[in-house]
Amino acid sequence: MTITLTGTNSFLLKQQLDKLVDEFVAKYTDMGLERLDGEEAEYDRIRQSLESLPFLASKKLVVLRHPSANKEFLEKGVDVLKNLSEVTDVIIVEPKLDKRTAYYKFLKKNSEYIELNELDEHGLAKWLNDQAKTAGGSVSKSDATYLINRVGLNQQLLSNEIKKLLTYDPKISKETIDLLTEPTPQSSIFELLDAALAGNPKKAMELYKEQRALKVEPQQIIAMLAWQLHVLALVKTAEGRDAQAIAKEAKINPFVVRKTQNLARRMSLNQVKSLVERTLELDIKLKSQTIDADDALLELLISL
Repeated sequence: MTITLTGTNSFLLKQQLDKLVDEFVAKYTDMGLERLDGEEAEYDRIRQSLESLPFLASKKLVVLRHPSANKEFLEKGVDVLKNLSEVTDVIIVEPKLDKRTAYYKFLKKNSEYIELNELDEHGLAKWLNDQAKTAGGSVSKSDATYLINRVGLNQQLLSNEIKKLLTYDPKISKETIDLLTEPTPQSSIFELLDAALAGNPKKAMELYKEQRALKVEPQQIIAMLAWQLHVLALVKTAEGRDAQAIAKEAKINPFVVRKTQNLARRMSLNQVKSLVERTLELDIKLKSQTIDADDALLELLISL
């Protein structure tokens, strides 16, 4: 049996690989387990591992990480994979496959092909809900989305946070999320910009002070603000297009695009351009003049 794990979601790829390996070891022990990295192992070493019979075990599992990095394997590997022994299983981990190659076409047709890509906010919320259920707890869709908005899209971080929250209380709520998690700087910068553009200077000032209390320096804030404005400009100039299409072309998470679309709808293109220009001017001043960075940034935000 050959299993192919591919896709851009490194967290889920590792999780799935660990699950498959654990299941094999539980059944056949680790005597028949071999791991090889295509970027380090010679082709002959990979071939021998795939063709040899298990030693002191009834079954063998070969985990090949990115074997296509080995040019010789890319050219000859299909022939070896076609003739695997019935007592040899293979897991091939290839985050990115060239779909033009015979190697990809073979794996797609002749292996259990599992593609795991980055999740959007709906997928992440469902995943968090499933994680909570598996651990004997619960989290509503709205609270899962709130957690994502608060700590960001990093699935490893979300996994750590959901475990911590479930340990404190199996029923996760907005209150426990606020109590036990810290907002990530990037998600707070979005809220900061959103409050400023919504004409809510009081909230904008509070969010700015929270960032400073978290030891985020003004230069870091303006850098994150510049990134958020970059996304805003991309989304604004692509108005009318689907969020998924914008995300794919701009290589931005669809979740970020959807959040920014709501912001972009409240602004004209000229307003976006003006905001970008003013932020650039402030960035230049901070780097070339001796001015109070906090006062200058707050003045910009309040004036929006």
